[in-house]
Amino acid sequence: MSNSAAAAVLTTADLSGAIRAVRTLLALAGVGHGEVDVEAVISSPDALARVRDVLPGLEWWAAAGKEHGSSDGGDAPAGCLPVRVFDWGRPLDRAEPFAAAVGPDPAAVRWDLDAWPAVPEAGLPEVSQKYAYLTLTVHSRDLYQDEPAQDHTVHVHVEDLDADGTDRVHWLAAQVGGRFTGRVERASL
Repeated sequence: MSNSAAAAVLTTADLSGAIRAVRTLLALAGVGHGEVDVEAVISSPDALARVRDVLPGLEWWAAAGKEHGSSDGGDAPAGCLPVRVFDWGRPLDRAEPFAAAVGPDPAAVRWDLDAWPAVPEAGLPEVSQKYAYLTLTVHSRDLYQDEPAQDHTVHVHVEDLDADGTDRVHWLAAQVGGRFTGRVERASL
């Protein structure tokens, strides 16, 4: 297992604007072999129903702990709200419907990319799939839904914030009209 540095490059109250930025970055990176991972803290029965329609069979457990209910235990999630939901390795077409389905609840969608491309004019080499990820946090400032917010943040992942990593983060931010805010989280991959 390795870690990446997830750098915030765009924060906006407009979810459709955040998704447009994600689409731009996805087009740069390529997602021929991509997949998405999702997680959220769901508080309402309506959001839970919408999320389960988009991702049937997703794993969940009570936010208070698995001993208070989980998919492994065969419990009914609506009786255990709020619940944490997780799903890994989903097809790319599930990302946007999931982000819309969570409503006001905090969530994260992470795209596993083919690579960050080489950018010769900026002196940036290609970055392998191992460190090429993109995360959209919905109603959360952080990757793990610990900082609920009214807005949404696009994070680009790089191996480290050495010279190449910082330059790449600035370059990617510029591609979506954002800027590197200096906010970075370590993400387990």
